Amino acid sequence: MALKATIFKAVVNVADTERHVYLEQALTLARHPSETDARMMVRLLAWCMRADPGLEFTRGLCAEDEPDLWRHELHGDISEWIEVGLPEPKRLKRACNRSQQVVLFAYGARAAHVWWQQNQTEISKLANLQLYYVDDTLLDPLAALAERTMSLQVTISDGSVWISAGEQALSWTPERWL
Repeated sequence: MALKATIFKAVVNVADTERHVYLEQALTLARHPSETDARMMVRLLAWCMRADPGLEFTRGLCAEDEPDLWRHELHGDISEWIEVGLPEPKRLKRACNRSQQVVLFAYGARAAHVWWQQNQTEISKLANLQLYYVDDTLLDPLAALAERTMSLQVTISDGSVWISAGEQALSWTPERWL
């Protein structure tokens, strides 16, 4: 019998002073049985960094032809394609051809740096790709915030991100590789 996804509920309050986005959104995340809390929370962080009422979580790991998150235009075109992890350059190129904007949130210290060294030349040619690196100093505390029911406040200002959940607070300065 196949294992089922675990459902997480999050109420996220985002104040992004750089993009002038201020919203509160109730989100439902399905964590695939093979997905870690850290990866799921990077998906949630990605949603917060690109916050928009139309930004949706997809089937993720279950679907090879979908990103982790995406936003569609009213006419159906994909306006934003968001990946989490270390995808093959071929996948990123295909995403850049299908979408107006592609954003990748890479994580995993050793693997991410090796992946970037091996693929930097090819990936740097993709004009509509942004690449952020989530280092392990944020990854572990972020994963510790994962609860079946969460309430997060996220503030993005002056190039920094502050995340708070109850008594716990994290800060992060996004490292943009591309």
